[in-house]
Amino acid sequence: MGRIGKIHLQNLCTKIDGVEVTAVVNPSKKGQDYASKFGVEQVSDDADIIFGHPEIDAVLICSPSDTHADYAIRAAEVGKAIFCEKPIDMSLERAEEVVAKVKENDVPMMIAFNRRFDPDFAKVEAAVRNEKVGEIHSLHIISRDPGPPPIDYIKQSGGLFKDMTIHDFDMTRFIMGCEVKEVFATGSCMVDPEIGKVGDIDTAMITLRFENGATAVIENSRKAVYGYDQRLEVFGSEGVLKIENPLMTNVSGSDENGTHSDVNLNFFIDRYEASYLIEMQTFVDSLIYDRDMPVHGKDGINAIVLADAAYASLKENRPVKVND
Repeated sequence: MGRIGKIHLQNLCTKIDGVEVTAVVNPSKKGQDYASKFGVEQVSDDADIIFGHPEIDAVLICSPSDTHADYAIRAAEVGKAIFCEKPIDMSLERAEEVVAKVKENDVPMMIAFNRRFDPDFAKVEAAVRNEKVGEIHSLHIISRDPGPPPIDYIKQSGGLFKDMTIHDFDMTRFIMGCEVKEVFATGSCMVDPEIGKVGDIDTAMITLRFENGATAVIENSRKAVYGYDQRLEVFGSEGVLKIENPLMTNVSGSDENGTHSDVNLNFFIDRYEASYLIEMQTFVDSLIYDRDMPVHGKDGINAIVLADAAYASLKENRPVKVND
C-alpha cells in the first residue's frame, strides 16, 4: 500500500466492474488500515494469505522493486495471473527467471508500463504506426521529476536508469516500433550530492540508436523546480508530433509584463491518473475476456537490458551494443 498500490486499490474498488479485491498485504498497520477503508476483508503482513488463497485469480505486485521477482515466481507457481510493477527485478538474470517461470506455468503476466495507456502517448504511437509523420528520423523524450525521492528509496530503487528512465526506455520502443541496437549514456549528480554518495546519479542524457536507423534522446532529472515535466517529440519525413505538459488549469492571462499560464502538475499521480485507470481496466478485461496481455514479460526484459547497457555506457564512457 505504497503510492502506486493505493492508486490501483482505489481504482479497483471504486471505478472498475467485474473484479473484487479479496486481500491486501502490507508490512505496516497504516497500509492495512487504508485497505480496510475500501472494504477489503483480509488484510495482513503475511503474503501467504494471497498465494495460499484458492479463490484469488490475480495478484498485483506493488511492493518495493527488490521483492518483485520473488512474489511473481510465487504467484506463477500457484497459477495466479500477475500484474507486476516495473522493474521485474534488479538483475536481468533474475528477471529472465521470472519470465521463464511464468511461461512454464502458463499464467498471464502484465508489466505495468502505465505510460503506454496515457491518451496522449497512445495517440502518438497510433499516429506513428499509421505513418502520419512518415519515416521516423528522431525521438526526443524529456522526463524530469519535481524533486528527488528520499535517500532510503534511492538505495533500494535500482538507480536512476532502472527506477526512472526505465519508463522512457519502454516508451522509446513503444513509439518507435522496433528495437534499440546501441546505447550511449552520460550522467552526474547535479541535484543532490547525497545521491552520488550512495552510488547513483540524478541527471542523465541517453542516446539510443535503433535498428531502423532512427535516433532517440532521453533527458532525465530528479528535480525540476517548475513541477513535473513529461514531454515528447517525434520527428519524421512528413512532419512532427509533440506532447506538451498539462497544467494545473487551462487559464492563461496577458498583461503589460507578458502572457502567463498556470504551473505544471505536481507529480506522476496527477499527470497519469487516466493512464493508471485505463491500464488496470485493460488488465482486468484481458483476464475476463481471455485476451493477450498488451505489455509482456519480454517488454520488461528489454527495458532492463537497456538500463544495463546505459549503466555500462556510463561507467565505460562509450557507446554499448545492446547485443553485447
